[in-house]
Amino acid sequence: MSSLAGYIDHTLLKPTTTHIEINRICEEALEYGFAAVCVPPPHVALAHDFGVRVATVIGFPFGYSTLKAKLAEVEQALEDEADELDVVIKLHSLKAGGWYMLEKEMQALIEPIHKAGRLIKVIIETGVLTDAEIIQCCKVYSSIGVDFLKTSTGYAEKGATVEAVRLMRQHLPAGVKIKASGGIRTAAFARQLIEAGADRLGCSASVEIVKGEELSPGGY
Repeated sequence: MSSLAGYIDHTLLKPTTTHIEINRICEEALEYGFAAVCVPPPHVALAHDFGVRVATVIGFPFGYSTLKAKLAEVEQALEDEADELDVVIKLHSLKAGGWYMLEKEMQALIEPIHKAGRLIKVIIETGVLTDAEIIQCCKVYSSIGVDFLKTSTGYAEKGATVEAVRLMRQHLPAGVKIKASGGIRTAAFARQLIEAGADRLGCSASVEIVKGEELSPGGY
């Protein structure tokens, strides 16, 4: 098995995703030993039937859904047996300095997820944030017990960077993990992100990455 595979959420989140494509990525997850598949909410139940670990997204990709709408998405994802829920924060609230609102939103979302024994990954979209905003996200979200802080949706102009992951690791407690996502296409970059502190990688080029690992030096 590839040493990188266990870090990767094999991801397919395009709006035109079909059940045939979901079948394919689930089969690839089983073949290569990826940590999980990350699929659109309507495909969670199908992916679960393959016996793979399933992640899905909430409030994706822009985060500005109302709390009521996000809670409904969470309820459906849990009903469909999602193991991990990647939740986009309200970036417009962050940019307006609404940290209290952000904290209350995530407290409401984390409760049913943890009650069901599932994991929550909070997507903060580092590519559109200042360093100070990233640090404040680390403080706010670690204080309420999230499982992962995640860099990106993959829909912003800038995805994961080594610098953002390193900054997050410096300001998060050891118990909060980091998922880097967005623009990860090579084994070399994947290793750089892991060395900077990433515990999980969200990749759509997962198969190419693990095949590329066989051709490049280093490994895990």
